[in-house]
Amino acid sequence: MKNNLHVFLGATVADAAARPLHWVYNQKKLLTYIKGKQDFTFLKKNKSPFYNIKTGKVSGYNEVGQVMFKTLVEGHQDIEERFKKNITKNFGPGSIYWKNLNLRAKYRKVKDWRGIIKGPWIHQNIIETIRNIKSKKKSTGGKKVNESDGYCAALPYFLYGYNLKDIKKIISTVTISKISLKYALAKFYLIDLALKGCKDPINEFIRIFKKNSYFKSIVEDIKKVKRLKSKPHPLVVKKLGMACSYPGTFNSSIHSIINSTNYKGAILKTIKAGGCNCSRVNFIGAYFAALKGVDAIPKSWIRKTDLAKKILDQK
Repeated sequence: MKNNLHVFLGATVADAAARPLHWVYNQKKLLTYIKGKQDFTFLKKNKSPFYNIKTGKVSGYNEVGQVMFKTLVEGHQDIEERFKKNITKNFGPGSIYWKNLNLRAKYRKVKDWRGIIKGPWIHQNIIETIRNIKSKKKSTGGKKVNESDGYCAALPYFLYGYNLKDIKKIISTVTISKISLKYALAKFYLIDLALKGCKDPINEFIRIFKKNSYFKSIVEDIKKVKRLKSKPHPLVVKKLGMACSYPGTFNSSIHSIINSTNYKGAILKTIKAGGCNCSRVNFIGAYFAALKGVDAIPKSWIRKTDLAKKILDQK
């Protein structure tokens, strides 16, 4: 596909596939939802205890990537400024995302969110970004959390071949967390190695960056995950991090990657482990699409993903 957009398709399909089981942190309860199913992607009935959207739609993680994708399709002038405008339009006041944010404030003391939030869930980084844009702050990215929104936002931009300096600027549009920036860049290096035909991007990343002070903690993380390779994935995810934050979301993704041989198996493994599966599969899906090509993504899954056609139309 043009501009390696099959990689973004890989992330989008994976997100939609995992979405009905997003943020199910009780692994025992999750097993009851998927009992007897070999393929538990695209569940017709939402099981996320926080929000409910139609099966086939994507989470807020992939959605911010869709906003960047739309910005790029519209043109390549003033991308950063138009991206900010599109973020505000898509997620900000007047949108269903913002309406639901106000509902969350109303119900914040309720422990079980099931059935309360009908529609999409806006993430902390995006809330902060919109408020910073509205306040005309020079630095617009959120800083309260270390999560994957920056990576998701920059993925289509990265695939269009922009340089590292510009990619950092796009990541910083939605998060100025140093941890988020570092892990996002590590993901892009791994995807880039996969796109360039490297057979084992994980080990190649270790080889390239073993003496690099910036990525030292990430190289150590990957080595730690490799030592846990033989352990069951759900147990490792529980140990390394089920939630949305780095380094857990990255490390749990690496464990899925090194224990999988293909796109489908990696996504199923990740969903089954529970927690913030959508943040993990946005990376894992992109990685395996880069490594194995567009044909690695199950065609039946592509058909079930609402936004897949818009990406495929950019051939």
